[in-house]
Amino acid sequence: MQAKRIQHRSKNPPRVIILATGGTIAGSAASATQAGYTSGRVTVEAMIGTLPGLTGLARVHGEQIANVGSQDITFAIMINLANRINALLGNDDADGVVVTHGTDTMEETAHFLNLTVKSKRPVVMTGAMRPSTAIGADGPLNLYNAVAVAADPDATGRGTLVVMNDRIHGAHSLTKTNTTSVETFISPINGLIGTVNYGKTRYFRRPFRKHTYQSQFSVEGVASLPRVDIVYACADMPADLIDGSVEKGARGIVVAGDGNGNMNAATIERAASAAEKGVIIVRSSRVPTGKVGRNVEIDDDRMRFIASDELNPSKARILLMLALLKKRRLDEIQRLFYDY
Repeated sequence: MQAKRIQHRSKNPPRVIILATGGTIAGSAASATQAGYTSGRVTVEAMIGTLPGLTGLARVHGEQIANVGSQDITFAIMINLANRINALLGNDDADGVVVTHGTDTMEETAHFLNLTVKSKRPVVMTGAMRPSTAIGADGPLNLYNAVAVAADPDATGRGTLVVMNDRIHGAHSLTKTNTTSVETFISPINGLIGTVNYGKTRYFRRPFRKHTYQSQFSVEGVASLPRVDIVYACADMPADLIDGSVEKGARGIVVAGDGNGNMNAATIERAASAAEKGVIIVRSSRVPTGKVGRNVEIDDDRMRFIASDELNPSKARILLMLALLKKRRLDEIQRLFYDY
């Protein structure tokens, strides 16, 4: 498939709104060679103003939604972001949206938007692994490429996308794999959606899971989400971690299990007891790739557990929180993990 640069046959190029939330892409350090830096120091106007060539791609406007490191992204920010995107795209105020975001929790916000945005139009997240003041800062080109994808009609209907390091990832599959490398994001289960190189886009596939305009989830009028905790499985795991979450009011618990979503016998017993009381238990895995199968090594039917299928613990948590916004049977919740 031949790569193509975005071309606009009409007099007016597409309208792309950049919604900024902070992160390393908006970070700065005392020197160009310093490893430590402070996230969320640069405004969206400054990022746009210093990036050449954007006017050749789109009519760009920026809005500052937040300016924090992504470790401090809250569900309140995510809800506000989703509602703002839905308003912009629903009112025909933009042809595409770019969200700048820190990389630490980018996959969680991407998955959240993939489930709650109600438009076929492109929503593209991007960020950086090096702050704006660093030698070889990666943020400017990532942002340029993200705008190119958001302005591209061929990006329509592909769900929430993440553009980093010349690659186009889908929200369902991508995950961060390295603490500092610009090569940090991969899509290990389903592969890339495409690539983008200096504004030239190439697409390989479309997501086959439900997303965005196909999704049944909505956060319109939602002020907060139900509490769901993640418990990390390990050798000789303390079973009372389950009790602690239940006592603190968790309506769901995702177990980042050993291997194929496993946990020791004592924890299985406590988790099954919690499930009997109505707490939703989802078995995911701490392993980077692979599916968690239902009724493979643990009798999910008898224990009243949910298998996360392809979703890692952090994404399983997002899906379960949204699922718990309305009353659903266990089989209905399991179906969501297969569909989304």
